[in-house]
Amino acid sequence: MEALLVSIGVVALGEMGDKTQLLAILLAARFRRPVPIILGILVATLVNHAFAGAVGTWVASALGPDVLRWVIGASFIAMALWMLIPDRIDAGAAGGRQRFGVFGTTVVAFFLAEMGDKTQIATVALAARYDALVLVVLGTTIGMLLANVPAVFLGDTIAKKVSLPLVHGIAAVIFAVLGLLTLFDVGHLF
Repeated sequence: MEALLVSIGVVALGEMGDKTQLLAILLAARFRRPVPIILGILVATLVNHAFAGAVGTWVASALGPDVLRWVIGASFIAMALWMLIPDRIDAGAAGGRQRFGVFGTTVVAFFLAEMGDKTQIATVALAARYDALVLVVLGTTIGMLLANVPAVFLGDTIAKKVSLPLVHGIAAVIFAVLGLLTLFDVGHLF
């Protein structure tokens, strides 16, 4: 249960102001069809994070426990620092022409935008830390939806009312705490 809850919280906070959240707002403004956009986000995230979780599980099995602890701890601390760097979205990230329909465009754009993104790397680290691949992927996917579904419906309003530097700061602290807990081999959080 810890793997699920930590994964939800870390990704939901980490996604605030992230380029994929900006992409969700852009897609919503362009297509004005929230259901296929949300379903596209769900499919892209499940596929992307399942792959990332599998990589994390493989890393956990390939490295010894001491090396793994240091790699994961350092990864979380690096994520904390990365959270402090604001994201921007490329102008062409949502695709020029609507070749695949709203759903297909969202799946492709989200999958590609998530490659090497903070939340994908966090998924790798979470899957390596917890021996619970399904719970980590489920949690990171729920976290993505918690951050992106409101952005699809209320993007402009949320952007004006939420202090993204504050959210990024809170997420950075959470990543740093997770990194330190891992480095110092502190047991489970709950």
